[in-house]
Amino acid sequence: MTKLPIGVLVPLVPEPEAEIRKVVELGLHSCQVCSWNPAVWTNATGEKLIAAAKQHGVTITTFWAGYPGPAQWNFKNGPDTIGLVPAAYRAMRVEALQKAADFAAHFHLPSITTHVGFLPVNPSDPVFIDSVAAIKQVARHCKTRGIEFWFETGQETPVTLLRTIEQVGTGNLGINLDPANLILYGMANPIDALDVFGKYVRDVHAKDGIYPTSGDELGHEVPLGDGKVNFPALIPKLKACGYQGALTIEREISGTQQISDIKKAIRILEPLC
Repeated sequence: MTKLPIGVLVPLVPEPEAEIRKVVELGLHSCQVCSWNPAVWTNATGEKLIAAAKQHGVTITTFWAGYPGPAQWNFKNGPDTIGLVPAAYRAMRVEALQKAADFAAHFHLPSITTHVGFLPVNPSDPVFIDSVAAIKQVARHCKTRGIEFWFETGQETPVTLLRTIEQVGTGNLGINLDPANLILYGMANPIDALDVFGKYVRDVHAKDGIYPTSGDELGHEVPLGDGKVNFPALIPKLKACGYQGALTIEREISGTQQISDIKKAIRILEPLC
């Protein structure tokens, strides 16, 4: 069976060569690039990014695109601030994600990825209906550009995400599975979630975490191997679903400890791939 590549999440910055070089310094050849700043999504930045990727032999698996406006990563204010769900920010975020799609397509990246927000479980909820319409608008734009739109798991239950994909129905949709997020938000066991949406998984964030112990705050991200994600069970299940993509390490801290934790994650993942 084909060995899954290991990658790492890196920021998109105006001078991206140093970030791409860090990928190969870690012994890797795959990455996602991430940016919440549309001002950086320019031809000049993109040309430097692609040149650096070619120079270092790095494959960019998706462009992780953020959006303007507030985003509070908790249960109390998250539903009103994250993604395309909050009506107050929806139009400008659709516009931003369409710009991200233009950037990705121009530089032949396969997809954009983002958090769409706390999608309601009730399919008759007007917020769900309006959110699906907004997602469809972005997904159709992606399709005209020849790329896919990927949902990063987190704020929604697996069956709600499946329902959303089915109702958007543009045929260019996929999932960036973040198994830790399913735990951090208390939404699912990630291994069981694959029974619901496994066929749509296109990329994976190799990240770990623990469940919430408060009704207002998410659980906590921890170094890979220290949390509740059972990678020795998850990776074979992914392969059984037909997954052949990357395991993209994400560690949401900075500095020397981040590098140390990424190296630890590589050591854990390599024999499992």
